[in-house]
Amino acid sequence: MNNEVKVTQSLADPSPFGMFGFAVITFVASSQKLGITTGVSGLVPWAIFLGCVPQFVASIVDFKKENVFGAVVFGSFGLFWFAVAMIWLISVGVFGEGMQASLDMKQFAFGCIAYLFLVIPLTFAAAEAHKVLFYIFIAVDVLLIAMALNYLGISPKETQLVAGIAELAAALIGFYGCAAGVLNKNLGRVVLPVGKPLGIFKK
Repeated sequence: MNNEVKVTQSLADPSPFGMFGFAVITFVASSQKLGITTGVSGLVPWAIFLGCVPQFVASIVDFKKENVFGAVVFGSFGLFWFAVAMIWLISVGVFGEGMQASLDMKQFAFGCIAYLFLVIPLTFAAAEAHKVLFYIFIAVDVLLIAMALNYLGISPKETQLVAGIAELAAALIGFYGCAAGVLNKNLGRVVLPVGKPLGIFKK
């Protein structure tokens, strides 16, 4: 007789944790784009420990939960912020004067364009999750476009301002989404509504 025991593992939704990390780093980074703070050295710890780590952890949990959307989004942006942190470290000479001198920020622009190939299609998927997530994706779309134009040297002042506003908007919406995810689950009722799916892309 074959006695098989199936073990199931219950995992909590990692989205609020990942969204908090996303919200913190975009909030801090927007301060530099908007001219409230200066330099990038002070942004590096936030990029690594809030932009990268929480989102990457959320991605791993979502993979285990078979949530492909969450896993791809959090994993991709966790790595995005790690890459950004590395670029900032290179720009301030941590890896030597040779790398600092040869840094071409137009390559960062192409990285932003590459992420648009992921984020724009996923914006439609976010629209069928809830409105808070959809608005975050819209803000990220604008942010990536503005950063790409900025690092390509196209209207640098204007595109930096647009990027800063879009990044701040994404952060504030992200904080709301994080709070909604925690409070609604913890209290067992809708305290902070996230809005119904748009219902126009999904059958």
